[in-house]
Amino acid sequence: MGVLVCCDCFFYRKSKTKPNGKKVPAEEKKHYMEPEYTKVRVMDFDLKDLVALPTKEIDLNEWLASNTTTFFNLINLQYSTISEFCTGDTCQAMTACNTIYYWYDERGKKTKCTAPQYVDLVMTFVQKLVTDEDIFPTKYGKDFPNSFESLVKKVCRYLFHVLAHIYWAHFKETVALELQGHLNTLYAHFIVFVREFNLVEPKETCIMDDLSEVLCAPLPPHTHNHVTER
Repeated sequence: MGVLVCCDCFFYRKSKTKPNGKKVPAEEKKHYMEPEYTKVRVMDFDLKDLVALPTKEIDLNEWLASNTTTFFNLINLQYSTISEFCTGDTCQAMTACNTIYYWYDERGKKTKCTAPQYVDLVMTFVQKLVTDEDIFPTKYGKDFPNSFESLVKKVCRYLFHVLAHIYWAHFKETVALELQGHLNTLYAHFIVFVREFNLVEPKETCIMDDLSEVLCAPLPPHTHNHVTER
């Protein structure tokens, strides 16, 4: 992976009509919303309790750093399970629902990447941040930078893009690998976390609100849908 210095990303939501006047095709069926898939999780405890800041036990920035690093590793791992299916041919743009995500480099140049290129840029950028002692300090007594919260928000926004793309473009492969329970649990955990600390704006995540509302709701009592560990 190449080194990325400082960048930001914005997204473009397709209009109902293409520039040439043709209508955008009707939205594809969201297979990930089918009950047989949404009910599958690998755990069923209260995610709100899991993400809540432990009272008087840990500094907020330390909690955000720890969880952000964990989500980066887990989402990177989840993407790796379907990466062989995410190619420049199959995913010529970084899409989710009717949204295309563009990359902006440190000079503000807008680039339309293939999905694997975009994910590579995201993971390279985040890896550099979370391993930078000046930004994500691990030594006792070292302060977090003033820009820490804004950087965490940027990271979480990027990671949401990756999760949304997996659902939109690679859910079929995820089901074939019997990993939909892991994906659902990871997604719900992530959404509850970013909502708890206001890390991603609702206008960014709204394209997946239908899934978020289903997965973030507690499972009915006595429901056991744990997937088989592979």
